[in-house]
This record gives sequence, C-alpha cells and structure tokens, in this order.
Amino acid sequence: MRWWIGACVALLLVVACGGQSPAASTAIGVVAGENFWGSLATQLGGTKVSVHSVVTDPNADPHEYESNSADAKAFADARLVILNGAGYDTWGQKLLDANPSAGRQVMTVADLLGKKEGDNPHFWYSPTYVKQVADKITSELQSIDPSDASYFDQQRAQLATAMQPVDAEIATIKQKYAGVPIGSTESIFVYMADALGVNLTTPPEFMQAVAEGTDPPASAVAEFQDQVSHNQIKVLVYNIQTVTDVTTNIKSLAASHHIPSVGVSETIQPLNLNFQDWQLKQLQSLEAALKSVS
Repeated sequence: MRWWIGACVALLLVVACGGQSPAASTAIGVVAGENFWGSLATQLGGTKVSVHSVVTDPNADPHEYESNSADAKAFADARLVILNGAGYDTWGQKLLDANPSAGRQVMTVADLLGKKEGDNPHFWYSPTYVKQVADKITSELQSIDPSDASYFDQQRAQLATAMQPVDAEIATIKQKYAGVPIGSTESIFVYMADALGVNLTTPPEFMQAVAEGTDPPASAVAEFQDQVSHNQIKVLVYNIQTVTDVTTNIKSLAASHHIPSVGVSETIQPLNLNFQDWQLKQLQSLEAALKSVS
C-alpha cells in the first residue's frame, strides 16, 4: 500500500512538471544555428541551459541546410537563439519569422561584429571574434537569468582557461611560421591565417566563389594552380565539407608536388569534441604539416 501511494505521488509530480524534472524545466532553452556556437553556449551556460544545435551533420554543407519540424519547434520554445548571420544561415531567420515568440532573445554574431551579407561569415575561425561572442552569450544569459549572473561569470572564466591551449598553439605557430606561404581552397581559413601570421596567397576570388558555391573565375583557378605547380605554397588547407571538382583537382595537384594538405571543417568533427578541442586538433595538424616541409 505504501509503495502504491509513493508511486502515485511520484507520478503526480512528473505530470505536474510536464514530464521533466524540476531542474530540466527551469533550464534556459538555447538554440544555436551551428554546433560550434552551440558548444560554446553549452560550456558558458553549464547546468543552467539546455542547448539544441541545428547544423551538426559532418557530411553536409551548412550553407545548404534545410530546416525541419523539430528545428521549428526548438526555435519556437527557445529563450535564446544564436545565429551566425552574414548570409550563412538564412534559414534561421525564416524559422524565427515562422515561429514568433515574445519571450525569445536573438543573438546574431554578424550583427555583434558589424558584419553583413557578403562578408566572410566564418567568424568562429577568428580567436578575437570567438572571445567577443563568448562575452555576448554570457551577457545574454545573465539578462535572461539575472539571479545566476555570478554563475555565468564563473563559466566564462572556465571557458577562458579551457581555451588557453588553443591560444598557446596559435602563438607557437605564429612564432615559428609567420610569413610562410600557404593556400586554402575556401575562405574558411582567412581569419585564422591572419591570427597565425601566415601568408595566405590564394586568390580571394577563388576562395570566395567556392564558399558561395559558384565556379571560381578561370583566371583565379589558373593563378592558384600555378602557385601549387611551382611550389609557391608550403601547405594547402582544405575545407572537407565544401568539396568540388575544382578543389579536388587542387588537392590532387598539391599531392603530386609533395605539398601536404590539412583538412578543416565547417562544423565540429568528430561530434564528441567540444569547440576548443576541435580547434586545437586542427591547429596541431597544421603545425605538423608546416614542420614536415620546413
């Protein structure tokens, strides 16, 4: 009898909480357009947030993502939505418009950074921009939940500590290889190349066209091929999620001239890594490639 009464009380509590534990029901619902921003939001929010990242598929080009009903519901229920902006995730704005909510805050990274459509949207490859985004996410969470402001400050400090190996690796590469010429099949690496101090010699028209899913100008293709054929670059950075016949040919040409290629991705890969471990792994691969040809 006591067992039966206890079970009924437990059931009533679950129903009263909407099928969730009290802790889960009070978590701030956060939707991130991409899993790199989602990883940062998860770490910055800690136990106070529940984060849903929309674009996570390692085999898909995030530029071409098509939303579904599950994502629409997540947008409708979210207290905070984080979008990249600058034309990278235009589907996100459509979901916002289709699922209005008075209690939802929207943070667009491009707006924070003063960027617009047509600018290079790969902001997560800039260490400076990542710090600005982390600060903004923290302030957004504090505005939603002021009573836990000090907790979010602690989480921000912990993320800064967790990012130190990435910062150290960037400093190491810059110290050893500043000015070394490298190539990139896409504009994904422009911001990081600047942070590293390496000389990204690929024609900008080539990288931008690939990023936008269009054919690069023939003159830009010829110039890039000439750089590779004459070993004018030491390493080729290759976007593994934006692959075309042109980029594949460039990669093959680099291999034939003994130029190592380093793969980088648009979204976190593998999925079990957090933002900083993903970035560190890619940077270490780049350092190893540069060391092999130095």
